[in-house]
Amino acid sequence: MSFFLEVLLGGTLAGVMYSLVAIGFVLIYRASGVFNFAQGSMVLFSALTFVNLTERGVPFAVAFAVTLFVIFLLVLLIDAFILKHLVNRSVITLFMATLGLSYIIEGLAQTLWGTQVHGLDLGIADTPIQFYGVSVSKFDLFATAIAGSLVVILSLLFSKTRFGISLRAVADDPLAAQSVGIKLNHIWILVWSVAGFVALVAGLLWGARLGVQFSLSLVVLKALPVLIIGGFTSISGAIIGGLIIGASEKLAEIYLGGIIGSGIENWFPYVLAILFLLVRPTGLFGQQNVARV
Repeated sequence: MSFFLEVLLGGTLAGVMYSLVAIGFVLIYRASGVFNFAQGSMVLFSALTFVNLTERGVPFAVAFAVTLFVIFLLVLLIDAFILKHLVNRSVITLFMATLGLSYIIEGLAQTLWGTQVHGLDLGIADTPIQFYGVSVSKFDLFATAIAGSLVVILSLLFSKTRFGISLRAVADDPLAAQSVGIKLNHIWILVWSVAGFVALVAGLLWGARLGVQFSLSLVVLKALPVLIIGGFTSISGAIIGGLIIGASEKLAEIYLGGIIGSGIENWFPYVLAILFLLVRPTGLFGQQNVARV
């Protein structure tokens, strides 16, 4: 039982790492109704920018602030050359734009910082801690605390502020929101900036565990089943979906790996995602679209 609890808890805490990436997708989906394929590239770009600054002797806090500023400039460029010209376009048009944008950001990161792999030390060792006889990763606890803080802050931001009300208005009906004076481009800039901040935090945590390398951009593939299970419109759903994916893939690898074969954790989350699409397409916390006919 203690081994089962250890695997379950370890997988659940590791799933928070997936949730951090998924939150960035939720933010932009709520503002534009599109799956932002470029979010993974933003994770890579922000992590590369930060680690290259620190390797040049820039203090942690200064490097973090400078990276946020660079992300904001990148968002302004994206808005000026792409988003501003795609207002009121179809969802598939926006999706294809983010798909192309992901390759542009990756190319920009490669041009600026090169392709070598960087190690990243956040000062949090990935060492086990004994908790009532169950071994828990210290790094996973740290990541969980960061993710929990982000969820609380973002939930308050989107439910208690004028910006949050404007965002919900844009998500419900962009044309109606514009008719009452809400500037769609300003909302998109703010949302993309917040998503960039989330991408930076996720990039640092993933980079500390796996190294800062171009495979970080592929975390979008792991975030997809998290979004399907939790719902594309729910921040708390992204957290719950990440916990479910993290726990289930570890349990499947331990208890089904010997029967089916090793490597099951790489594809088992997508089995769960397909099952959810068959039973509950909007996810656990997703909003159902109701149309009057």
